[in-house]
Amino acid sequence: MKNRKREICTSGSVRDEDGQPPHLLGRRNFLHLAAAAAALPVLSRFVWAQAWPTRPVRIIVPFPAGQATDTIARLMGQSLSERLVQPFVIENRTGAGGNIGTESVVRATPDGYTLLLVGVSNAMNATLYKKLNFNFIRDIAPVASIGGAVYVMVVNPSVPAKTVPEFIAYAKAHPGKINMGSSGNGSVSHVFGERFKMMTGINLIHIPYRGGYVPDLLSGQVQVVFGTIASCIQYIRSGMLRALAVTTATRSDVLPDIPTLAEFVPSYEASQWYGVGAPKDTPPEVIDKLNKEINAVAADPLIKARFAGLGVDPMSITSAAFGKFIADETEKWGNVIRVLNINAE
Repeated sequence: MKNRKREICTSGSVRDEDGQPPHLLGRRNFLHLAAAAAALPVLSRFVWAQAWPTRPVRIIVPFPAGQATDTIARLMGQSLSERLVQPFVIENRTGAGGNIGTESVVRATPDGYTLLLVGVSNAMNATLYKKLNFNFIRDIAPVASIGGAVYVMVVNPSVPAKTVPEFIAYAKAHPGKINMGSSGNGSVSHVFGERFKMMTGINLIHIPYRGGYVPDLLSGQVQVVFGTIASCIQYIRSGMLRALAVTTATRSDVLPDIPTLAEFVPSYEASQWYGVGAPKDTPPEVIDKLNKEINAVAADPLIKARFAGLGVDPMSITSAAFGKFIADETEKWGNVIRVLNINAE
């Protein structure tokens, strides 16, 4: 029987067990090894993503505790903690209209352990702030949409108007005599109100607040506000405030008898929305896993009921569709801000 082992020929060259030079036979082995090596990063990412999370995950909320954004993040975080068996910790990092918290996520390691609660303010800030240290669309990867939220136009009962047309007529008869409160220059409530002013041609005096505007709205120092349902609903139901319209394209399930602004001001539509983002270059496998989990949480009947109380309608879409939605919103509100020359504080 032929001896099948590597031999050294008299010429000094090495032969393999078949008598072939190793560089010829090794080519097949090399190709197999190369293919296996190329597959390792994909396989390791997949395995890593399946194991994620293995430690606590932070959700950065760029606004103070107690606001609707914070409440939504905590509801989502609690449910994700239960589903993924790791703590999802809410961390409030406030300042600069949400930009400080956003930038902290932009600078975070893209490993899936730091997330951002995003909203329409991020889309607006891209135009409001001229010297940001980041580009929101470029530097934050869209993960999942949570839902859209209704804002409501409310007035103090001292205002005689009971409908939007009556309010417009009253404002035109008293130019510069009606105060419109907001959460601050360039805030969502401010921009929504300015768009209404532009589309109706009325003159309202903007009063920005760093704290809450509700006390002055209740006392009548400001007469009208474009506010969240969460902040106004109890006062509307008690009769302490009068709701004239909701800002969304369709009526709200929470206030089904209140018309939309578009019923009187054609094409007016303004919605708050919430979602989750992550630093760019976060592994797509982690983003896909998070998207599925967040969509599942938003579909839970108990969570949907809690969201409804905040005026939030769940919107479950893919991360790619959420990215397109964010881009469209950034362009839409950027145009409004530029036309109205709205500036941040």
